[in-house]
Amino acid sequence: MNRAMPVFLDRDGVINRNLADYVRSLNDWIPLPGSIEAIVNLSNAGHPVIVVTNQSAISRKYCLESDVMEIHQHLIQLVDEAGGKIDGLYYCPHHPDDACDCRKPKTGMLDTARKDLNLPPGGYLVGDASSDMEMGRRAGLKTILVLTGRGLNQLELIKMENHPAPWRVTEDLASAALIILEDSTV
Repeated sequence: MNRAMPVFLDRDGVINRNLADYVRSLNDWIPLPGSIEAIVNLSNAGHPVIVVTNQSAISRKYCLESDVMEIHQHLIQLVDEAGGKIDGLYYCPHHPDDACDCRKPKTGMLDTARKDLNLPPGGYLVGDASSDMEMGRRAGLKTILVLTGRGLNQLELIKMENHPAPWRVTEDLASAALIILEDSTV
């Protein structure tokens, strides 16, 4: 039985390399090995794939919203050209001090995506940060922490602060996709 549940993906550190001083332009955006193929594999297995990403570089004036949109259009194009599909892409442009509902670990981006795309409850969240895992937990998703990006440091933080453990921990998005594909066919 195939249960192709939604898969929510963080962007920086999961799909592309993460930079300490932010991914500010298309020139900074470099996909991690196997990430585009992993998205294609999930999409082709019937999973709606939705990117959910905090992008406070916009509110910090490190880049323009149009720079973020250019990166997202490029990502969508790469996945399309490889034979897959990104069903939705949501980002929070707000500063961490802003009182918005969309910044992770709040679930605003997930809630909006579910409504916009008529998604069922449940699914998966793949991220490289404690805030990703918390958002996924709050939304009732199976959480997968990847060790790319900030993942290794964040795993130590999760343990030190005694936060709930992710459902799974794995090397990268490609291995996370394999876990999801296996779990969704049992």
